[in-house]
Amino acid sequence: MQQTFKIIDEDGIHARPATALVNTATKFKDTECFAESGGKKVTLKSILGVLSLDLEQGDIISLIAEGGDERAALEALEQVMVGEGLGEIHE
Repeated sequence: MQQTFKIIDEDGIHARPATALVNTATKFKDTECFAESGGKKVTLKSILGVLSLDLEQGDIISLIAEGGDERAALEALEQVMVGEGLGEIHE
């Protein structure tokens, strides 16, 4: 499962929001969670991986959850993105 977002936070995805995403992804032990942007795909369970995407305002990011509890994982990650004002759903 996958959901795409446009980054709306003027600071992009820096350490604090990246930590929130990693902490959320890590709660789902049986689910692989990834972030993909600009042709680069990283695990959402690594703070350095997320930061390596160097996401800025206006960038597009896809959050991907596979296996286990993928629907709940993706919903929780969406809540972080939208609830924290980091991004909006991008069709």
